[in-house]
Amino acid sequence: MRTLILGGARSGKSALAERMAMASGHDVVYIATAQAHDDEMAARIAHHRSRRPGQWHIVEEPLALASALKMHARPGRCVLVDCLTLWLSNLLGHEDRLRFESERNALLDVLPSLTGQVLFVSNEVGLGVVPLGELTRRFVDEAGRLHQALAGKCETVLFVAAGLPLAIKGSLA
Repeated sequence: MRTLILGGARSGKSALAERMAMASGHDVVYIATAQAHDDEMAARIAHHRSRRPGQWHIVEEPLALASALKMHARPGRCVLVDCLTLWLSNLLGHEDRLRFESERNALLDVLPSLTGQVLFVSNEVGLGVVPLGELTRRFVDEAGRLHQALAGKCETVLFVAAGLPLAIKGSLA
């Protein structure tokens, strides 16, 4: 079972994913994609860490997400990926400009073969104004394309606003 959880910044999407992982009754592997390049991001990472149960296995993987999923997804386990838009940012800013396409394709290729429960958290960035600058426009475009591709391969897609989830594909159960 694969679930894509979308929402804006501070919408409650990560908290929802964490509740779903706890409610799964499975062992949980949390794949964190964030990198602390400044104090503000370090504080955000610390906030997320403080909410996680101590028994969860944490994997920090900012780039090779498909490989991490292949390694950790299995029956009787819930893998929570938080978050895809940070992963996308890491790849778009990577010195190897071809790395994004290869990692994106690897993720989409591995997705149908993943077993167990997989929860993907991502920021929906396409609802606001068109950003200025080539890189930010590319980011919004690539995030939208990634979300569409994942939504097509996930059984459930949820949108979170003000802490309230809305099922846009599948159900909340």
